[in-house]
Amino acid sequence: MKGVAILGSTGSIGRSALEVIRSNPGRFRVVALAAGDNTELLKEQAEEFKPDFVSVSGKEAAARLGKILKAPVGAGVEGAEEAARCKGADVVISAISGAAGLLPTLAAIRAGKAIALANKETLVLAGALVMEEARRHGARIIPVDSEHSAVFQSLAGHRKEDLKRVVLTASGGPFLNKPVQELDNVTPAEALKHPRWSMGRKISIDSATLMNKGLEVIEASHLFGLPGARISVVIHPQSVVHSMAEYVDGSIISQMSVPDMKGPIAYALSLPERIGGVTKPLELSGLRLDFMEPDLKMFPCLALAYSALQAGGTAPAALNAADEEAVAMFLNGRIPFTGIYRVISEVMGAFSPKPIKTIEDVLEADRIARLAAASVKALS
Repeated sequence: MKGVAILGSTGSIGRSALEVIRSNPGRFRVVALAAGDNTELLKEQAEEFKPDFVSVSGKEAAARLGKILKAPVGAGVEGAEEAARCKGADVVISAISGAAGLLPTLAAIRAGKAIALANKETLVLAGALVMEEARRHGARIIPVDSEHSAVFQSLAGHRKEDLKRVVLTASGGPFLNKPVQELDNVTPAEALKHPRWSMGRKISIDSATLMNKGLEVIEASHLFGLPGARISVVIHPQSVVHSMAEYVDGSIISQMSVPDMKGPIAYALSLPERIGGVTKPLELSGLRLDFMEPDLKMFPCLALAYSALQAGGTAPAALNAADEEAVAMFLNGRIPFTGIYRVISEVMGAFSPKPIKTIEDVLEADRIARLAAASVKALS
């Protein structure tokens, strides 16, 4: 039986992971759960799966939960790190949203765990450092993002020297066919209505701006050891082809399935096996597949991500921090939808990237970029 720790258990990835575990009794055991502020759901999860350790964001909530649950309860970053290192965890699902997932994921890597990585920000912020730590500690990183899982599967059994490029697919989000001039007036509620996937608020907005895909380009660069020039993005509204690998002989190998995150989660948990019955089968009869190049006037955030990857060092960390702040501003009604790009662009235009030598370099870049984003003026 494989022991599983879930960082971000009350989020969409965490809940889907527990569905996979619930439907496969005897195959997995939950040994640790870490979550943020949703203590009621965490309590329900802990009572059902009976982990050895539980962690929440606040100390007061941890004290309350500790009186209810029989398992020890931690708090904050330290609690999430303890969950990541939990004895008995063969696989750690890293699904804490945003930059907050970096330190707990590093803790799991340094403990030599297999990492089912759903937190792309870990590699966006500190990709080279994280991959080096994984090599040093023998920690295998298995991607859970549907796009990177698809590339991972499309590369299996092939020589890396035969690879020409990888192609990440994007649905285009809710505004794919909306005129650019109307984007200033879209509401947070409209931006959160993703046409294909059920996701958290931040990642849903990133999908609408295509920043999510830009961050995935940076993540793919570190996961697969490729420069940005060998990572392409295409719009694929049906979200059936999750990504592709193109080889030097012109062959393109893809992974296709219905859009359901339980598929890549189950694959990461069960590797090298595959679990049947996790997702509905893909109906091929009448299937339509459309692909198109992204319009950078509609999705200028994608170009910012490629530029940050090219700049290297702490530039991707600053990009991610500025994006997190800008998305929060939009969701809180402080800036229009198009203001997200303008905030990030202004921050990145003034930011001077530095080489990453330690994790403190990353955290400092994150801090500076957040302060810069908060000070951006005149975004109406």
